[in-house]
Amino acid sequence: MAGGLGLSLSLPKPARSDSQLSTDPLPSWRSGELKEAIFNFVQRVCTLGSPHYIPPVDRIATFDNDGTLWCEQPLVQAMFTLAYLRTQIDDHPDFASKPMVADLLELDPTDLSYRQTATDSLLRVALWVTGNMAQAEFREAVNRFFATEVHPHYRLAYSRLVYQPQLELLNYLQAHGFETWLCSAGDVDLMRQISWTVYGIPAQQVIGSSLEKEYRQVDSRLQIWRRPVIDLINDRDGKPVGIERAIGKPPVLACGNVRSGGDIAMLTYCHSSPYNSLQLLLNHDDADREFAYGEADNASLMVAQQQGWHVISMQKDWLEIFPK
Repeated sequence: MAGGLGLSLSLPKPARSDSQLSTDPLPSWRSGELKEAIFNFVQRVCTLGSPHYIPPVDRIATFDNDGTLWCEQPLVQAMFTLAYLRTQIDDHPDFASKPMVADLLELDPTDLSYRQTATDSLLRVALWVTGNMAQAEFREAVNRFFATEVHPHYRLAYSRLVYQPQLELLNYLQAHGFETWLCSAGDVDLMRQISWTVYGIPAQQVIGSSLEKEYRQVDSRLQIWRRPVIDLINDRDGKPVGIERAIGKPPVLACGNVRSGGDIAMLTYCHSSPYNSLQLLLNHDDADREFAYGEADNASLMVAQQQGWHVISMQKDWLEIFPK
């Protein structure tokens, strides 16, 4: 486990062969057209001799993280940055003089509507705050956050608020020879600390926003150092760039969510694959079991309709939201 994160979690089961899968490998998905579309796609691309067969080396699936695999209200990246800032502000009073940092420090974590502040500039300040430090120090801060902080609404560790149907889908795809990748706007190094424990996705299959790094001598030993310089913002049009950097080809399955239009480019890039492909877009329309929110311009849903992407209704398509 990357970084030795000592959490007590309900871990996703390792990928299994067909003989080990239950009769229904997606029990938290409601029976219907969407579930059948997923089954039919996997059967088409994994059956040798099928005109749509995809060799295992090209079975790439990319998943956004926030709001796609786990709860994004509030954004975990923002909450980690806020928690880290509060531990550092006495030693680094200059942090508080930055306008975006001041805005962060004034946030009420119980006011979930503050997600509207989670813009490109917030992501940039989140990365900047954790720049100019050793990579090992950053990992320790991430581990402390996930071991001690809880969601302000559910009062559970953030790492427990993963979507059960998506864990099942990840396992199902892995059992059929897919490489499953995280591709999120969040800090790549933050996600790498929990990707294996929470999703069964190894750290080397995580794509995210990143800082420039260098190998330098610090305190008489060589360390990886996080420079306060943005290397990549892995959001919107940055996601295909991040995928190309890490994988070198478009995925054949991509899954994102409705929130800010941040996943349109990734799903469009997936649609450009020379292979038969599948695009999934999660719509948060269940205020009773999670949250209900969308986009003012409905951009993601409109593109999904135009391109024939499959929209997942949290309310209608999922029997369960979080693991029991």
